[in-house]
Formats: sequence, C-alpha cells, structure tokens
Amino acid sequence: MIKADCVHVSTVREVAPRSEVCEACAREGSTSLALRVCMECGHVGCCDSSPKRHARRHFEETGHPIIIPLVENPNWRWCYIDDTYI
Repeated sequence: MIKADCVHVSTVREVAPRSEVCEACAREGSTSLALRVCMECGHVGCCDSSPKRHARRHFEETGHPIIIPLVENPNWRWCYIDDTYI
C-alpha cells in the first residue's frame, strides 16, 4: 500500500548519507544486505532483511520515520510510523 498523504514526510530533509556502509555493522563487524538512509539526519543503517536491522533500530532510538535505499535515484521512501511506502 502506498500512502501518498503521510504526514511524516514533513520531517524529510535534503541530507547526504553519512557513510557508504551500515555504521553499526561496521563497528560490530557484522554484515548487511541492503542499506537505508535516514531522511532526517543521513544515518546509514542496514535494512530489515539484514540480521541486525540497524535502520529500524535508528528509527526506534531517534523517532526519525522516513528512510530511502542507499542507491542512486531511489524511487521509494518508507515510513516506519505508518508502516508503508510513500
């Protein structure tokens, strides 16, 4: 389901990714499958398909709700609060 009227998009800022790897996985020496960028602060974390789910942990710790994939020209955003693509 795509929710076009997600009110959390107001938290999105023009940010640069802070890293090219999952910051927490790099510290811990663990692996990640896909990377996500927080659209509020630029934090890079691994996706929910990765063992540690650091992008979600970042959301739980900070409340920053919107992420995008760390790839060129991402064509979707995810809102953790609404649990949907936007």
